[in-house]
Amino acid sequence: MSERLAVSKLRTVGEHIELDVGDDIALSPRYNDDIAPTRAAQRTWTRWNVASLWVGMAICVPTYTLGGVLTAYFGLSVAEALWTILIANIIVLIPLTLNAYPGTRYGIPCPVVMRASFGIIGSNVPSLIRAVVACGWFGIQTLFGGIAIHLMLSAMFDGWAALGGVGEVLGFFIFWVANLAVVIRGSESIKHLEALAAPLLLIVAIGLVFWALPKISMSEVLSTPATRPADQPFFGYFMAGLTAMVGFWATLSLNIPDFSRFARTQRSQVLGQIIGLPLTMLLFAGLGVVLTAASVELTGEAISDPINLIGRIDNNFMVVIAMLMIILATISTNTAANIVSPTNVFQNVAPKIIDEKRGVLITGFIGVLLMSWELLKKMGWLDTDVSVESLYSNWLLGYSSLLGPIAGIMIVDYFLIKKQAYNLLALYQDNAGYPAWNKSGFTAFLVPVALTLIAVTTGKLAWFYDYGWFTGSILGGLIYYFVARGEIGSSS
Repeated sequence: MSERLAVSKLRTVGEHIELDVGDDIALSPRYNDDIAPTRAAQRTWTRWNVASLWVGMAICVPTYTLGGVLTAYFGLSVAEALWTILIANIIVLIPLTLNAYPGTRYGIPCPVVMRASFGIIGSNVPSLIRAVVACGWFGIQTLFGGIAIHLMLSAMFDGWAALGGVGEVLGFFIFWVANLAVVIRGSESIKHLEALAAPLLLIVAIGLVFWALPKISMSEVLSTPATRPADQPFFGYFMAGLTAMVGFWATLSLNIPDFSRFARTQRSQVLGQIIGLPLTMLLFAGLGVVLTAASVELTGEAISDPINLIGRIDNNFMVVIAMLMIILATISTNTAANIVSPTNVFQNVAPKIIDEKRGVLITGFIGVLLMSWELLKKMGWLDTDVSVESLYSNWLLGYSSLLGPIAGIMIVDYFLIKKQAYNLLALYQDNAGYPAWNKSGFTAFLVPVALTLIAVTTGKLAWFYDYGWFTGSILGGLIYYFVARGEIGSSS
């Protein structure tokens, strides 16, 4: 085993900055091997790996239901809803690709990137906000995966079908274990899972389209009128829906460095995201609209949940195959989108105590706690009218207003304040160049949050909340730019 350097050294490998870790960094309370910068040799993800990541994350049950969310909750017609989804995902590419840059150049995960704009300790605040949302989504996706496992086993074994809600709860925990096992094995296992899942999921999606098309009239589906009052203007409903759809991936626009740190080049992460995200979201959300319409012909009622729709098929073999695909789709989404981020966040809080495995387990247990009410309801031990669908539909707008300012601050900090040049050594040490708490970052974050709270509690400035991601990211970025520039000027 080679002897460790006394002092860490930086070197440039192509367009990457690589860190040779010495005792000064290794012994720092802000460092562990799992949140350390990736070595150049570890940055192996091509554009197709990045595209596969997005295909694997975008094809999931919540994406399938987005068209229904926009028509039912935001008053849009089917055609308007599909255009809104496409435009939103083109827009969200901007923060996704820009915030991926420091991850690719320096090989660092999201919480370490946030140390530059929020402070070495302060980075825990915005990253924990992101982590709680991810844990909630992890619980929701695990619930969907558990239902798919229950339906698959019910098609295989009559005794399992008799378990009812208890079988769904058991399925939840089987799925929970499978998800955690993938992430604990590391980034390469996620890369291989996404590479396997992406083509299979696309094939299944195309197959479902051909299955559904003979049963419906596409022209009738696309001409389904809007549910908003006839005298109400389109723009307000469109902007509210657009904000919610941007909010769907607002989470990943923050923690995209968790994945871009493994990209071969900036070109790989940019092209991979462009190839993998917008069209996949449009096609699968559109498929949800088409199959929901087809479900009326098949079952006599509109079923917006693909798991329950497939569960109605009177062919056990087809049910088993379809549920296997849904299980694969949900694992590929859940592991990448909802476990990696909080795992890195919890390590950032206490790197010497929490390693990657402990971070994964903490994420898993919080996900169980956040879904405990639904699990108890399925066991028949709790009676509540709160539905999972209404929970995540209401989240989309709410959390995007919190995450927008963070995205704006991160982009402005890296490109305009730091000029794409981090002090990598200082990001892993106390009192080495970055403050413990960055006042500029928290000022820029708290002002939009305060305006959002005023809008929610008083009804004034309602437009600020309705367009939360846009207003928050723009205002947060502007405030950060002027406050940070002012601090630089006063210290020089």
